[in-house]
Amino acid sequence: QVQLVESGGGLVQAGGSLRLSCAASGRTFSGYAVGWFRQAPGKEREFVAAITRNAYNTVYADSVKGRFTISRDNAKITVSLQMNSLKPEDTAVYYCAADRSPKTLNEGGEYDYWGQGTQVTVSS
Repeated sequence: QVQLVESGGGLVQAGGSLRLSCAASGRTFSGYAVGWFRQAPGKEREFVAAITRNAYNTVYADSVKGRFTISRDNAKITVSLQMNSLKPEDTAVYYCAADRSPKTLNEGGEYDYWGQGTQVTVSS
């Protein structure tokens, strides 16, 4: 069982930045691909970004390309999502998810483990 904990959410003005982190309780992430997803009120969950186990590949939703960066540290203890140039439409609860071998990085159904989420609110 992998327990994921997100942190770093908050309230920021449009154009600002936030850095989200996802940690696996009691273990490293080294054997897992990790994705970030978000869900805004009244909307379906959507893919944001993902990184493979070895960090060789990253994938981004078109809506965040060039603004968000996903990374994992050398010890692969945490996976981060750096969010720059934030827009009000980025407001959502952000979730990290992990899986040893998702067939498709941008499909939430491919991930077995999910965190509780962290709220990101971008004011205009």
